[in-house]
Amino acid sequence: MSTPSSREELKLYCLRRLGFPVIQLNIDDDQIEDRIDEALHVFQEFHFDGTREILLKHQVTEQDQINGYIDLANTTPDIIGVTKLYPVPAQATSTSASFNMFDITYQIRLNELYDFTSADYVYFVLAQQHLRTLEMLFIGEQPIRFNRYHKRIYVDVNWTKKIAVGNWMLVHCRQVLEDSDEFWGDVWLKKYTTCLIKEQWGSNLKKFAGVQLPGGIALNGQQIYDEAVQEKDKLEQELRETYEEPCQFIVG
Repeated sequence: MSTPSSREELKLYCLRRLGFPVIQLNIDDDQIEDRIDEALHVFQEFHFDGTREILLKHQVTEQDQINGYIDLANTTPDIIGVTKLYPVPAQATSTSASFNMFDITYQIRLNELYDFTSADYVYFVLAQQHLRTLEMLFIGEQPIRFNRYHKRIYVDVNWTKKIAVGNWMLVHCRQVLEDSDEFWGDVWLKKYTTCLIKEQWGSNLKKFAGVQLPGGIALNGQQIYDEAVQEKDKLEQELRETYEEPCQFIVG
């Protein structure tokens, strides 16, 4: 099958590309599995189709407030990056009002948008953009820190004053894509996995350099290895230049 839909089909596809079963491949099954894992790791690390964007909803607990971070280790697996934390609601009591009549946004709506059928929205939009610019200048984005191996989202604020127990946080994350039939048939992934298996095959044959088989046939593992290394470098360059998402600009 030219378009694999599972790990096993990808494995058989790569072996056929290298000549199996017409040619005997001197490589162990565990080595093949390791090379597939390596190819998947690179694919998920740099390819824009190797991850997906999700919105993670988390309710703040007392332990979160004590720790000063949100622990994702036992909640959402395979999170490799956190890009944004949406505004954290300030601490509020059960008796607080849902709006503030002295808030500038409320006053603009009250005075400028009293008639939704004929009011001009241009001023309201420009005013909101101006307020957002002031907020970015004097407050900035919510500072967060995340390490994919610790699985913790650190929010650099005073948790006791700014984040109340029971409040909800909405976090924009990137999650590794694994369970998809189309995932295994990616064109670049098929080429790169085949290349890694070929490199391993050549590395194994290099140990028998100069050994002649019956009939005068000599193994040339070095050539197979060198070809695989060149193909690998070319594919990795293609990955970074074509399939990797551009770096995000850091503002502030």
